[in-house]
Amino acid sequence: MKTSRMFPDQAAIRARHAALVAGSQRERWVTLAVVLAMAGVALLAIVRLEFSFARLGSGIVQLGTFLGLMVPPTPGTQLWALLKALAETVAIAFLGTLLAALIAFPLGFLAARNTMANRLVRFLTRRFSDSIRGVDTLIWALIWINVVGLGPFAGVLAIMTSDIGAFSKLYSEAIEAIDRRAGEGVTSTGGSRVHAIRFGIVPQVMPVLISQMLYYFESNTRSATIIGIVGAGGIGLYLAEMIRTYEWDQVAFIILMILVTVAAIDFVSSRLRLAIVGERTGRL
Repeated sequence: MKTSRMFPDQAAIRARHAALVAGSQRERWVTLAVVLAMAGVALLAIVRLEFSFARLGSGIVQLGTFLGLMVPPTPGTQLWALLKALAETVAIAFLGTLLAALIAFPLGFLAARNTMANRLVRFLTRRFSDSIRGVDTLIWALIWINVVGLGPFAGVLAIMTSDIGAFSKLYSEAIEAIDRRAGEGVTSTGGSRVHAIRFGIVPQVMPVLISQMLYYFESNTRSATIIGIVGAGGIGLYLAEMIRTYEWDQVAFIILMILVTVAAIDFVSSRLRLAIVGERTGRL
């Protein structure tokens, strides 16, 4: 008896709510149309991009040949030069990320709804960051190379410019998600709006902002390698040169150097992010 009262007759429920159970015919047709449209776009892309399983198979065989030539990895006669170039790559990523974070810090407040009441300023700041973020780091590297010339300085400017837009967006979202009561408490005791931002908002968002900066530093280390290929400094130039001259054993050594460096940065950054954000979250 208890079971029958807890679980009423399913047939009766289906009869009373037939429309909900059956679903909307229109939604079914819309779902089918979306699936067919996606399948059509995928098929068109396969045809237009000349996708070929035969070429893929021969390419995999060629890739196996290259992998065989990469063993054993060796630095050749330029180990010290490769280490210096790798250090330059890390320095480019670090300085570019740091400069972007510093410039984006005030832009985040200008783009946040709870710190900037002027809609025009908010709109212009957000569109400015969207415009910068819409251009890839490699494109910025090509632009800055033509402006300031070849070398690591162009690489720093490329990463900085690209990250300003991303940091501005992330910072504004973090600022908008804070607890407003801290800032209201500062103003209720006679503090100005600047005091409310300094003592009510900044302490709340700073751990999140630093965590995001550490994550981007790790990502920008890889980006600094890519932009080095086009002449923006770092180890990317050596990597491109070794690939061009078919020195696959040295290519493998450079790739291993990059992987170890990125893994080390990822490990240290993860520890720092946990120390900054994780422990703070655990106390809340």
